[in-house]
Amino acid sequence: MWIADGWKDYEVLDTSKGEKLERWGDYLLVRPDPQVIWDTKRVNPGWRRKNGHYHRSSKGGGEWEFFDLPQQWSIRYKELTFHLKPFSFKHTGLFPEQAVNWDWFGKLICEAGRPVKVLNLFAYTGGATLAAAAAGAAVTHVDASKGMVNWAKENAVASGLKDAPIRWLVDDCVKFVEREIRRGNHYDGIIMDPPSYGRGPKGEIWKIEESIHPFIRLCSQLLSDDPLFFLVNSYTTGLAPAVLTYMISLELKRFHGEVESQEIGLPVKETGLILPCGASGRWTR
Repeated sequence: MWIADGWKDYEVLDTSKGEKLERWGDYLLVRPDPQVIWDTKRVNPGWRRKNGHYHRSSKGGGEWEFFDLPQQWSIRYKELTFHLKPFSFKHTGLFPEQAVNWDWFGKLICEAGRPVKVLNLFAYTGGATLAAAAAGAAVTHVDASKGMVNWAKENAVASGLKDAPIRWLVDDCVKFVEREIRRGNHYDGIIMDPPSYGRGPKGEIWKIEESIHPFIRLCSQLLSDDPLFFLVNSYTTGLAPAVLTYMISLELKRFHGEVESQEIGLPVKETGLILPCGASGRWTR
C-alpha cells in the first residue's frame, strides 16, 4: 500500500462504527467512511469535541451538523496551501491521501531535466495540478465544474502559483481529450481522477465501470513520444489495483514502461493501522 504519511496539518485520529475522526488544521471533523466496518470503543477525546459532523441518511445523502466551524479555512502540505469548506456529500475540497501520488510524480518532474507538460483530468480543486506546477511542469487543468475550477484557482493563488503555467479549463474531460487528439497536442504526463458516476456540463453521463478503459485508451493517444508518467486513481471498490494494472498495461504497452498499482491509504493515529482510501495505477519508464 502507498501511504500518505507526509502531512503535518492533517491526520486521521481514529476510526469506528462507520466513521472517521479527522484533524484538518485546527478543526476536528467526523465523516462517514464505507471502509470503516469495525465497531471499536471511541477513546480519542476528539470524538466529543468535534467541530463538524456529517450524518449519513438512511435514504441516501446526508447533512452537516456544525459546532464552531468557520465557513472556510486553510491547511498546508509542504509548499502548497488549500482552502477547505464543508460542502455536499461529506466532502471538504481535498483528498489528503492523494499526497502520496503528488510526491511520486513531483519527484519525476523535478528529475526529468527537461520541460514537462502535464494534463490533469477530473482535476477537482487542483491538488495534483498544484503539485505538478510546483515541481516545474506546465499543467492543463480540466474539470466539468466551473465552481471546482474557480476553487482550484484560489488554491493556486494561496500557494504562490498564481503566475505558474497552468491552463484552467471548464470542460467535459472525454470531449476535451477527443479535441486534443484532433489538434495533435501531446503531454508528457497524464493524471486522471475520475468519479464513480458523474455528469458533464451538457449532461454527459460517466459511469466508471463502463467508461474507464475506453478513456484510458483514448488518453494514451495524447502521450508524447517520450512520456514521463501516467496515473489513474479510483475510489470505486470494485476496481481492484490489479484491474488498473491490466488496463494501463494493455493501452501503454508500446512505450515499454512499467506499471504498478496499489491501494492508497492514510495512517490512523489512535491504532497505528492504515485506512484504505481507494487505489492508484502508475505507469512510468
